[in-house]
Amino acid sequence: MLTILGFAMIATFLVLIMMKKMSPIAALVLIPALFCVAVGQGGKLGDYVIDGVGNLAPTAAMLMFAIVYFGVMIDVGLFDPIVRGILRFCKADPMRIVVGTAVLAAIVSLDGDGSTTFMITVSAMYPLYKRLKMSLVVMTGVAATANGVMNTLPWGGPTARAATALKLDAGDIFVPMIPALGVGLLAVILLAVVLGRRERKRLGFLTLDEAVVQEPETVLVGAGGGSDRTRKTSGGAGTGADAEPEAAAHRDADGDDGFKGLDPNRATLRPKLYWFNAGLTVALLTAMIMELMPIPVLFLLGAALALTVNFPHMPDQRARIAAHADNVLNVSGMVFAAAVFTGVLSGTGMVEHMADWLVGAIPDGMGPHMAIITGILSVPLTYFMSNDGFYFGVVPVLAEAGAAHGVSPLEIARASLVGQPLHMSSPLVPAVYVLVGMAKVEFGDHTRFTVKWAALTSLVVLCAGLLFGII
Repeated sequence: MLTILGFAMIATFLVLIMMKKMSPIAALVLIPALFCVAVGQGGKLGDYVIDGVGNLAPTAAMLMFAIVYFGVMIDVGLFDPIVRGILRFCKADPMRIVVGTAVLAAIVSLDGDGSTTFMITVSAMYPLYKRLKMSLVVMTGVAATANGVMNTLPWGGPTARAATALKLDAGDIFVPMIPALGVGLLAVILLAVVLGRRERKRLGFLTLDEAVVQEPETVLVGAGGGSDRTRKTSGGAGTGADAEPEAAAHRDADGDDGFKGLDPNRATLRPKLYWFNAGLTVALLTAMIMELMPIPVLFLLGAALALTVNFPHMPDQRARIAAHADNVLNVSGMVFAAAVFTGVLSGTGMVEHMADWLVGAIPDGMGPHMAIITGILSVPLTYFMSNDGFYFGVVPVLAEAGAAHGVSPLEIARASLVGQPLHMSSPLVPAVYVLVGMAKVEFGDHTRFTVKWAALTSLVVLCAGLLFGII
């Protein structure tokens, strides 16, 4: 019964948010509360929620101060040269911009933290997407999938969990997987090319060599013959019959398409402090990678220092905090709401029953192929449950079943990494709320657009692992 109710709870949540019948925060709170009562454990709901909040509180704190920190860095102009550099390279070609999104997300993912990756990627790319009226779910989908592939780095989390759960060396798991993961990253780049070509077809082949000096309401549209022409617009490009529905769904209601992040006259710019801010950011990321302090503490200190140095006057500090309060509230609220979902899912025993049912459903004759089965199962399971639940609860059982048929635990561990491209868009991953929140994209729209591409990328990694003999 718990197995059925567990799958029903997840399915109900996904259907309601994808159909936009409930907001993600409301769905994350009310649906698990209802199912907790349905399994007869309503009296323990408070304990489950407190446990879930306790587990996610450090993440929520990290996100709150990280948003303030990176928000201040955007305000003072730290990322302006990056955006200008990408703009010069992309020349406002939608295909190049989407590919640039994938490459940037993959590079920044080297720090091993999804939230930081999404903050930097969205900060750099959002103005371009808004200016050219490109689909914002393309940006979030490509960024999340690229980060999912890179999330398999030994310091990213999943590899370390697999190594700990199976008592293996993380290097022995990760290093042989590099070719397959490289193929997965190439698949993301190819996906970016395909989606970028689709955006180019919808919008036209654009050139915008000096975008930063254009008036906000001026949009350059492809003339088809190689020359450019400008036109004034209030509705934007791509509103015809061939416009992508997801693109039309994410234009600001006020029609603002300007390069806010590149406004050369904004009062918050601090050009004289550029190298201080750049050095502070590098030092912060270095300290995070080296694990000198807990990440929430690092971002708390970084945000306080950035505010104090860049805005020494109290009214200016309050204004900056207020400017980013909306993002902070949305993201932290989503994380604490997700704590209700994960708390009920774990506390009631639904996760364990779902995992046991899936493992038990594997026929005995499939034992010699447990590595392949693990790779396939990792795609949905890492989406429907946390990495902790999957790697510490399911993977050891799969490894034990595989060992009885001569399958190496190393193969099981490598196969368990396959589902990470999809995992990064799971509603149980706090970082994804940073991504959709900063990009101003509905979580349901992101899910509907991204799941199919991320799942396909996961299968590409699995096939590459089989081809190279890694799995």
